[in-house]
Amino acid sequence: MIVGDLLHLDDLDIRLAWGTPDLLDRPVTGLSSTDLQDPARYLQPGELVLTGLVWWQPADASGALRFATALRSAGVAALLAGEGTHGSVPDSLADACRTHGIPLLTVPAGVSFRAVTDRVYLRLWGDLRAGAQDTAAIPETVRHELLDLLHADAGAGEVLAHAVGRLGVPDCSITTAGGRAVATTATTAATAATAASATATALPPAGRGDTGLPVGPQDGSPFDGWRLRPHQRSAAAEPALQALAELLAPLAARAHADAGARRRAAGRLLDALAGEAGLGEPLAACGLGGAESLVAVTARIDGGRAGEPGAAPSDGPPAAWAAHALAEALHPLGAPYAAGTDRDGRSAALVAAPVEQVAERLRRARPALQGRLTGRRTLRVGVGPAAPPAPAALRAALVQARYVLEGSAGPVGSAAELDSLDGLLRGIPPEVTAAFHARLLAPLTAHDRENSVSLLGTLAVFLDHDGSWSRTAEALCIHVNTVHYRIRRIEELTGRSLARLRDRLDLRTALLCAPQPTRAQAPAPAPVQAR
Repeated sequence: MIVGDLLHLDDLDIRLAWGTPDLLDRPVTGLSSTDLQDPARYLQPGELVLTGLVWWQPADASGALRFATALRSAGVAALLAGEGTHGSVPDSLADACRTHGIPLLTVPAGVSFRAVTDRVYLRLWGDLRAGAQDTAAIPETVRHELLDLLHADAGAGEVLAHAVGRLGVPDCSITTAGGRAVATTATTAATAATAASATATALPPAGRGDTGLPVGPQDGSPFDGWRLRPHQRSAAAEPALQALAELLAPLAARAHADAGARRRAAGRLLDALAGEAGLGEPLAACGLGGAESLVAVTARIDGGRAGEPGAAPSDGPPAAWAAHALAEALHPLGAPYAAGTDRDGRSAALVAAPVEQVAERLRRARPALQGRLTGRRTLRVGVGPAAPPAPAALRAALVQARYVLEGSAGPVGSAAELDSLDGLLRGIPPEVTAAFHARLLAPLTAHDRENSVSLLGTLAVFLDHDGSWSRTAEALCIHVNTVHYRIRRIEELTGRSLARLRDRLDLRTALLCAPQPTRAQAPAPAPVQAR
């Protein structure tokens, strides 16, 4: 598809405000809707940009030029401006587009942006390669029936069921790359169980071959994109299944565009949360406007090697992958959520569901999502508390979720688990805890290197037994007088008194801050006779 094709969609009445013939020949890769003044970071090269011009203000003389500059920096193919907000496209915008060489097309007030989006993606992914062998596997009448369903905005389940019934191919399911079911033709409990089993077995770990047929855009994320999975393999049905995957591409493209729009809206919400702007409009744009409380969730994918497919220059995967994984995991909850990436590249989500349900859902979904990652990549998730939809409360909840993400012992941590000093310390950078450990206990470490008696071990056992002299002596198999001697020596070397609760807490914390892998308590020393 090229930009000029938009002018020939008669039912939309899109018109050219400015553009040269060579610019109208630009290829189109996708479409994004925006009403931000500077949407550059949300756009991809070759995209069409659809805007309602809500951002434009007549008093702002440079607003149109700033907007066009952002579009040029993103390398977009063209701008489609709606006339519904202001009645017409402002001349300043046409001038700015002319300055930056961006084709400008107008969308009449009576045409919905959804209609434009659907037609663009139907054109992008619905040219069915009539001369191709796999397309010819579908009778022309059936192909037109399916196209009529697509134009009528039918859902994936309806289109899939009609196709399977008319083509006589095996029952099929459509799943995401991450394994979430989108639609299935199973109609009974038995066939549904068979479909679930077939889908599960057809979803191998990444890198081991995927038997599903790709449907529509595949953007490189291991969790994004659709797959068509027959419940039974049939060589005779293979050409028709290939053609069916091609026919379903417009639905996948529409879902892909909707998912991208939701991630961008979530990113704007996270950015607003980090700033001073109000949250009313960003929350409403994400479908969270009526929520009484929201659970904060953060995620990150660690690992990856430079040169590995999908790896970022920093040797790690793209930050947005974690947002894709969160969306895949949270979707089955059936609760409103927003999952995206903020301006700093951190992935997070806000979910309108109880904390326990969110944490349980993420723990159940995580193994399958982890299986889609290659190499040493590891998906980690932190679940914060529920908070009212107010800026300060949500910011605090996100801080807690990020703290849990950094310090959880497992791949999915929850703020509810921060109920001990050890758990609290895990979220502190290891450089800080190691320095604290050395600052308080370096004299004991130096002593233990030169002596057979471990004062660090004695201190740990003494604190483990709540400062009991007799129980410490029994645990170490030494005389109680030896315990008194060692404790006095510890107090002399550290300058702390184990009779004071504050000093006991400091020394206990320092023991817990021991650098890995020696963080566990030192083993009890061999029995030593009292001196």
